[in-house]
This record gives sequence, structure tokens and C-alpha cells, in this order.
Amino acid sequence: MTEHGTDRVTVGVDVGGTKIAAGLVAADGTLLETLVRPTPAAEGPSAVLDAIAAAVRGLDDWERAYGLGIGTGGVIDRDRGVVLSANDLLPGWAGTRLAGELRARLDLPVTADNDANVFALAEQTFGAGTGASSALYVSVGTGIGGGLATGGRLLRGAHWTAGEFGHIPVPEAGDRRCNCGRTGHLEAVSSGPAIAARFAELTGGAAEDLREVAELAASPDAAHAHEARTALAEGAGALGRALGGLVNTVDPERVVIGGGVASIGAPFWEPLTEAFAAELLPQPSGLRPLPAALGPRAAVIGAAALLLEER
Repeated sequence: MTEHGTDRVTVGVDVGGTKIAAGLVAADGTLLETLVRPTPAAEGPSAVLDAIAAAVRGLDDWERAYGLGIGTGGVIDRDRGVVLSANDLLPGWAGTRLAGELRARLDLPVTADNDANVFALAEQTFGAGTGASSALYVSVGTGIGGGLATGGRLLRGAHWTAGEFGHIPVPEAGDRRCNCGRTGHLEAVSSGPAIAARFAELTGGAAEDLREVAELAASPDAAHAHEARTALAEGAGALGRALGGLVNTVDPERVVIGGGVASIGAPFWEPLTEAFAAELLPQPSGLRPLPAALGPRAAVIGAAALLLEER
């Protein structure tokens, strides 16, 4: 294995309900090699762990790595590398000893964390948050999560749930059901599926892909353009107001927003920014959200960066 130094490399793995992405990452955050395989979620945790190990071994230079970082959905005990809770995308995932099981399979040091924390760590270390002493990171996709960095380090919380911004109660969500099973949370109105479902509700049709909704919103003469703009404005506005309230509470130097929903452009960013700015106290009133810099690479890069993080 490569010793710690300027040429050291790590392996990062992003584990989702449908795919496993593995990559070899240099010390400066450069993604040197990547590989994607399907997640055998229906076959249970042992099969998923075997698939992760196989994906790592599929990287040509994996044996150069001095450690493996894992990012996955759910609440993760960062110290022990254990999944404390998870949703139904990975059946039986709760209770899985990620670090111990993968260490046994690969004979590598292993560390694990929540996928939103991994996104935040990637942007903090190599992306839009580089150099910020404090920052709020938010990833908006099928769910909403993120991280809060202070003193250049991520806050994990007493119960490993810091950064679960999608579960902030917001009035705009009403009685809509969140992925966690409760109602009225931000994720139930501002996530990608929630916005698409709201568009379908407004038009009386089937839910569209969110990018198709965004395209309609950007085309004033298109059928259902008004409904598309309304659905996006409601979701983005709720997110912007919630984040503005968080800024007033924790006063970060930067706010960075990424994820698939944030990447759709102006139809989402404009109502988000307007609602965000309207909530700010006078002192941070000049702050505006920045787009994440690393895009889809963040998950693997951030997972690898877990090995670089000071504990």
C-alpha cells in the first residue's frame, strides 16, 4: 500500500439503492479512475457488501490505496462505521457493520459516513467551500441532506443526525408525507420527486421527470408552463426560506447547494435565491447560495476524503 505522502491515494465508494460507484482518488481530490456497478439491494446486506468489495477490486490500481471511504444513505455512526438506520432503498441495511465487514473483505482501513455528509466534505475540502471557516452545505435530489462545517470541520451531532435539513418542519409541506414517514417536512415539498408530484397534482396528469418540468418552466408558451413554474417556485421557495432561517441561526460564511435538483438551473435557482434573501437578518443580508463545484464526482471524492479528515 502507498504510504501517507504526496502520492497517496484512497478509494471512495458511493453506495445507493440502484448503483455502486467506486473511484481511486488522489490526495488533491483528482478522480483517477472510476467504476459503476448495480447494487444487488434485493439480495440483502451481505450481497451488497460483496458487490462493494468486487467494485473496489475492479479498479485497476486499488491495491495502491491506503484506505477506503464509504458514503451511503441513512444515519451512520462515523466512529464505528455502523449503519444506525436506513430507508427501504437498501432493505436490511440498518445494523450493517460497514467498516468491519469491508475491512475483512479487502484488508484495508475503512471509514463510513452518510452520503450527504460525504457531499459536504467533498465541497469543503476540494470544492465551493474550500477556504471557508464555516459553511452550510445542502444536497437536493431525491432527498434533502447536507452538512454544517465550523472551524473547517463537519458537525456530526450527538446522535449522528446533524445536517438532516430535509426533516425541518415547514408550513409549505402541509400534511404531505416525508420519506421518513412523518408529515410536513421540507423534503416532502422541495425534493425532486416532491416537485414532480406537485406538478402532476396541478395538471391532473402523471408525474413528469423533473428536468422536463424545468424545461416547461423555461418555455413561457409551452402547455402547462405556468404549472411548472408554480411547482418549482413552491419547492424552491420553501427551501430558500428554510435555509435563510438556518443562516440566521448559525451564521455561516458560505452556503453551497448541489444535487440533481439544484443543477436544473434558473427555474429553481431564481425562486430559491429570492426566498432565501427575503429571510435574512441585516448582518448576513449580502450572503447568497453558491452552486456546488464538483457535480456527480462529489460522492466518490467525498467518500475518499473521509480518510483525510482529522478526527
